[in-house]
Amino acid sequence: MIGSKTVSRRGALKLAAAATALPLVHIRTAGAAGKVSIGFWDHWVPGGNDVMQKQVNAWANKNKVEVQADFITGNGNKLSLTAAAEGEAKAGHDALTYYNWDVHNFADSLEPIDDVMGRLIAANGAVNKTCSYLAHTKRGWVAVPTSSGTQTKPPCARISWFGKHGLDLQAMYPAHPGATPQQADWTWETFRKYAALAQQDGMTFGLGLGGGTNTDATDLHGALFRSFGAMLIDSEGTIQLHSPEMQQVMEFARGLVKYYPNDAVSFDDASNNRALISGKSALIFNPPSAWAVAKRDAPKVAADCWTFPAPKGPKGRFVPTASFFWGVHNFSPNKTAAKELIEYLMQRPQVEERCNVVDGYDLPPYASLLDFKIWETVEPPKGTVYNYPIRPWHQQEPNLTASEASPDVAVQIYNRAVHNQIMARIREGESDKQVLAWAQDEIEGYLR
Repeated sequence: MIGSKTVSRRGALKLAAAATALPLVHIRTAGAAGKVSIGFWDHWVPGGNDVMQKQVNAWANKNKVEVQADFITGNGNKLSLTAAAEGEAKAGHDALTYYNWDVHNFADSLEPIDDVMGRLIAANGAVNKTCSYLAHTKRGWVAVPTSSGTQTKPPCARISWFGKHGLDLQAMYPAHPGATPQQADWTWETFRKYAALAQQDGMTFGLGLGGGTNTDATDLHGALFRSFGAMLIDSEGTIQLHSPEMQQVMEFARGLVKYYPNDAVSFDDASNNRALISGKSALIFNPPSAWAVAKRDAPKVAADCWTFPAPKGPKGRFVPTASFFWGVHNFSPNKTAAKELIEYLMQRPQVEERCNVVDGYDLPPYASLLDFKIWETVEPPKGTVYNYPIRPWHQQEPNLTASEASPDVAVQIYNRAVHNQIMARIREGESDKQVLAWAQDEIEGYLR
């Protein structure tokens, strides 16, 4: 958990890329007229890649363009390493998938795409705040926010266990429009109360404190801090560790972390999934992947799961997000075709078809594309992921951990899992003074 300062993510990725062989990189030549290549994220849901390939083929046949579509795993940072290698070589795919911070990290290699975004926003509504923060720069839009892989990470909890302790999750957040009176009482204080009850019952809330491989925990704790109005550093570069809001969230955390699993500091992003599927966890924060695996491997657990918004803090309700983008390389010899393909793939019929195939896992980051029927009909139980997209009556906002800071600093805070480390140090019994002194030193290192 406690390590030395590192170089920025952009520098780290470029160094890693230089030493890594990447067979998935398709190096093109300037003479490849009439062809376009695109690197997609390799979807974890069976059928996700197939429907994407089908749509690509349909566009290619209609436009008489030869398209090479590669599906690149997100495991081992392969997407990031591919972007780094192609950016350095100034050759590779015409278009590529970018995850979260990679849009900012490799923006210098991306073609401005305001024309496409203008039409997509006109057709589909405004883009959510997280995607705008990552992909809208001083130069304008440098990548298109895509639905493929984009997700929120809200609570997914066991209906029967909460019901036994007096909280009807389905009544609090039903699978139909509209707020309920119970929603006002779903706060972080309430959350902590149920975490204590879970521990008493020999269950857990599957919450981690791991490092860089535990992004679920990083995303969760960033949303927790944000809901208290606490930030580590602001957009002007002023460190904010000694604010009243920081003191308040740390005081709350001291009462919460004692209910984390005993092995929380060794969690990775699969740990909470395993905890839910095993039947030993009453609640996790995750997209519907854990539920989907339970549907296959532990049907009784899946039928007892309900997904619903994050708890509310003194400054509001914030849900963790993870976002994917499609960018066109500025060295591409076929930028026009690449842009047209991306725009076609982000039109409503294609977005909805892909969303249906993956049981609603993919979330369109555009305001008017959150009315697909799939979230109402997926089961078991019916409507279990209805509240997975952010609905207007949820009164919650998307959150990307550390995004109160400028991207250059925020990406380092995120990759170093500073929020997780603060929580872990509190759990280990360090005083507020010790924790804040460590955080101050850590963040000052990012500013040098």
